[in-house]
Amino acid sequence: MFAYSKTPSLKRPTDRTENNTLTTAELFDLFGDEYTRRVYDAVAEQPRSGRDVAEAADVSRPTAYRRLNDLRDAGLVRTEMTICEDGHHRDRFEAVTTSLSLSLGEDGMDSMVSVAD
Repeated sequence: MFAYSKTPSLKRPTDRTENNTLTTAELFDLFGDEYTRRVYDAVAEQPRSGRDVAEAADVSRPTAYRRLNDLRDAGLVRTEMTICEDGHHRDRFEAVTTSLSLSLGEDGMDSMVSVAD
């Protein structure tokens, strides 16, 4: 079972709504990928830029961005545009879930996702 906890401050609403939730099978597909788990761990630990996520998760930048896009499409990560001191714009990624658990038991798969309001 995977279990993560985070209490993020809400910066921007996610694209998903309460009626647009992931099924247990979709969550297992998403987190069945080692790189996705590593990328999610990185943003669940603290908000990061894509470059910082790649470094923290020890994956290539393209891999990090693909997984971040998948997590964002699933409503588990959100982005916020930040402006650096040099004037460049950069996306910052953060987990929007307050808790996520997946388990496999005799009765099948089960999942629970709580999203911050």
